[in-house]
Amino acid sequence: MKNNLLSTPQKRVLWLSKTCDGSVHDRKIMDEQPLSLPSGITLWQDTGFLGYKPENVTVKMPARKPKGKQLSDAQKKENKKISGFRILVEHAIG
Repeated sequence: MKNNLLSTPQKRVLWLSKTCDGSVHDRKIMDEQPLSLPSGITLWQDTGFLGYKPENVTVKMPARKPKGKQLSDAQKKENKKISGFRILVEHAIG
């Protein structure tokens, strides 16, 4: 079983998806349960949401390692920054 959720950096849960089977992909949950987001916000998401880009929203997602190559130092630094924001969602869960 799993849910997707949207929270603030202050750990306040703003939205919780319907509970789905654990095998359902995160992106599919979002496609089937559309969410209206305010314009201009930044959405910090993981690679399970690849391709999910609501209108008028800035999406920040970790860079994926290219096949047979390494991430650049700048990409690694950005990924660390993104993971710092995303961990706040985990803390909102408990």
